[in-house]
Amino acid sequence: MSIKMEAQTDTNKGLETAVKIVESIKKILAEDKKQKQPLFLKIKDDFIFKMARKAVQMKNRPLIIGIAGESASGKTTFVHHTVNALIPKDREGIYTILPCDNYYHDMEQQLKDLGSYDALFATGFSFDTPDAINLALMKEHLLKLKNGEEIVCPDYDFVTCASNPNGEVKKPTKILLNEGLYVLNEGLREIMDVKVYVFTPFDIIKDRWYKRAASRGKSGKAADIQFANVNETAQTYIRPALEISDIVLNGVVSAEYIAEVTSKIYREIKAAVHS
Repeated sequence: MSIKMEAQTDTNKGLETAVKIVESIKKILAEDKKQKQPLFLKIKDDFIFKMARKAVQMKNRPLIIGIAGESASGKTTFVHHTVNALIPKDREGIYTILPCDNYYHDMEQQLKDLGSYDALFATGFSFDTPDAINLALMKEHLLKLKNGEEIVCPDYDFVTCASNPNGEVKKPTKILLNEGLYVLNEGLREIMDVKVYVFTPFDIIKDRWYKRAASRGKSGKAADIQFANVNETAQTYIRPALEISDIVLNGVVSAEYIAEVTSKIYREIKAAVHS
């Protein structure tokens, strides 16, 4: 068989595999749609086929998935429950999670000098704008991981506002999960293979946010000031990502259901690719 004929055979086989994946996933999505709280709220037209084809063609390079949403929408929860469902035991080389939260600029000294969060916010500082996060460094790290280089991810302390540049070493893997407030902002979304937005109703976000703020040492007036800012800045910097995302997920579904649906999808893709 000539090289040209072999290439055509591989192309045809890849197309057949992609079609199998699409058919299987569409059945899962149809079942999901019937649920009182479906996991998938929106998927762009032709996205499933495009991703199925990528899954077949991109065996030798990482898949970069960006997962955005408002503060306390459930981004981190979705990522960890999905990973735990698909990979119950740690396996090197499969996935890397790069949280946007790790890239906040160090504000430890400013907080110490001012003496309280109230005083810090009174200066006009906001944790909830892109300027508060070193997005340039995060993008640099994503591109290095994509190119097969390991990176050292910063470690951020939400109580002290201290950023430690010598955090966890992250290695290049088959799947790169970049989750956080601004991962689908202009300048970052262009490098994502999959753009995901987690949508959660305002009242649920508010309840989750205040509980988490208390665990980080923020309460009373300081918490009220920051939450008002969270809601205001989300309108400008986060919610527009909903419109350009490939997938919109429901941020109020249970951990068990997330695991169930993502496991089904994973099994179908794996079966189709290896058939």
